[in-house]
Amino acid sequence: MSDPQHILEHVFGYDSFRGPQQAIIEALVRGDDALVIMPTGGGKSLCYQIPSLAREGCGVVISPLIALMQDQVDALKELGVRAGFLNSSLSSAEASATEQALLSGELDLLYIAPERLVQSRCQSLLQQAKLSLFAIDEAHCVSQWGHDFRSDYLQLSLLHELFPTVPRIALTATADARTQKEIAERLQLTEAEHFLGGFDRPNIQYRIQHKDKPRQQLLQFLRTEHPQHAGIVYCLSRKKVEQTAEWLSKEGFTALPYHAGLPATLKQTHQRRFLREESVIIVATIAFGMGIDKPDVRFVVHLDLPKSVEAYYQETGRAGRDGDAATALLLYGLEDVVKLGQMLGNSDGNDVFKRHERQRLDAMLGLCEITSCRRQVLLRYFGEQSSPCGNCDNCISPAETWDGTDASRKLLSCIYRTGQRYGANHVIEVLRGSSNEKVMQAGHSAISTYGIGKELSNNEWRSVVRQLVAQGLIDVNADAFGALQLNDSCRALLRGEQTLQLRRDKQITASASPAKRVQSNIDEQDMPLWHDLRACRKRLADEHQVPPYVVFHDATLIEMVQKRPTTKQAMLTITGVGDSKLERFGKDFIDVILEHEYRQLEGTSL
Repeated sequence: MSDPQHILEHVFGYDSFRGPQQAIIEALVRGDDALVIMPTGGGKSLCYQIPSLAREGCGVVISPLIALMQDQVDALKELGVRAGFLNSSLSSAEASATEQALLSGELDLLYIAPERLVQSRCQSLLQQAKLSLFAIDEAHCVSQWGHDFRSDYLQLSLLHELFPTVPRIALTATADARTQKEIAERLQLTEAEHFLGGFDRPNIQYRIQHKDKPRQQLLQFLRTEHPQHAGIVYCLSRKKVEQTAEWLSKEGFTALPYHAGLPATLKQTHQRRFLREESVIIVATIAFGMGIDKPDVRFVVHLDLPKSVEAYYQETGRAGRDGDAATALLLYGLEDVVKLGQMLGNSDGNDVFKRHERQRLDAMLGLCEITSCRRQVLLRYFGEQSSPCGNCDNCISPAETWDGTDASRKLLSCIYRTGQRYGANHVIEVLRGSSNEKVMQAGHSAISTYGIGKELSNNEWRSVVRQLVAQGLIDVNADAFGALQLNDSCRALLRGEQTLQLRRDKQITASASPAKRVQSNIDEQDMPLWHDLRACRKRLADEHQVPPYVVFHDATLIEMVQKRPTTKQAMLTITGVGDSKLERFGKDFIDVILEHEYRQLEGTSL
């Protein structure tokens, strides 16, 4: 066995562990099992990579991310780790070579897809090899209540049965208490030590706005804050993904579509371009993102309401993995609630599943409509308490409220008098006294609530509707084309026994863009060195056919700018520089720094 601290420093180039990493690693090195809940970017991979190197044998990583295994293995090889993978993308000769390397003890880490692991041939292969541990990545896939359920994961309890002496670690970034319990039960990890690394991502600025010409909202956001940054834009449908990517491309951005309906080769090409090029925007459904290790994603935008707080948390967590400032922008509308309700109604799940999913959707809508700190509510959902964060839209620009009691009663009365059969648009048109054909034909110009709401604009009424839905005072019947309907919760308000404060909609922009905040660590006179180091990194990444961040993260380059190491020994003190990377890349970066030092000396002497 090797010392984990030595591996951390000399292989991965870090001088200290973060959060519960050390305790997790020590547990696995002892041979104990572990269940790890740690946020995206929190360093989960080190929790199984270091024990795999410290223990005798090969670590086996079960991952659903076939499309990313090659990149993960390439990144490990750049660190000097002997890594390989087995999945359907390999030829029989390539697979045989990897299997032989495993059996002969020439692998430190082996990545396997769950559907391959459950095959008897693969199990027989592993039983012939010396194994250090099993790591079950993206473990929330085992839960029927999780947002990325994968049936193959249900059979992974066989690891405990077939390999009782090999320690197991299950890891995920997103699991509420119910999902954590199911993961532990299904994977037979109820006796394992559970490690909760905290869910807070303080570098992400959460901003949620109602949809009001969403394309223009997105365009302003990108042009003013992220004109040259990599990011992800999520849409609910494949059609919207393709239309949005095409539109952004016409607006001058490098935007690529990604969804399950595209050819596999095209998806792989787009994913690789996103990982390896700079300033690429991926427009995607939720089919994209799980396991993406790109550290410098500066923004995640949702153009439609996510299905749950868990999904929202995991998808926004793909921004700012490097710890630098990032933005999560969500644009939503009542039509999203209707659409998601229809999708839920058409699902194959039983009534219990549908009721639970509806509760999760309601919680997501509630997060959108609150007036308090969004991060507090988000963390509370996962069982954590926090103070107001100062880095969400409600903290930066506190919401203005107004007495919406009278307006809410007018809305409820109008829903009742129109028969609880119409959606928000029609009810609002009746309230505002519209004379359009649909209102006239329905005879709604003759009811008592016709025209009693002219004091509010269409958008203001839509805000009232959204907030009453979020507070559970009215329901949206997705089976009846989004018809608004009353429920028992609104009785007190109708009877005058309850008052209601509502939030005024606002648009907010950040006080400083993430681009400026990221580069605030670099003095103006050092910017030429910063750009030259990035250029050096890009050249080396292209030569090695890996993404730039596999060479070095931005944080490592910033530290080089600040400390200016000009010897190999000095370079080893930079965070992220281990023995292998020093050998492969150190001289190139030292040469860049020396060139700048020479120029400065030359300028001083002149």
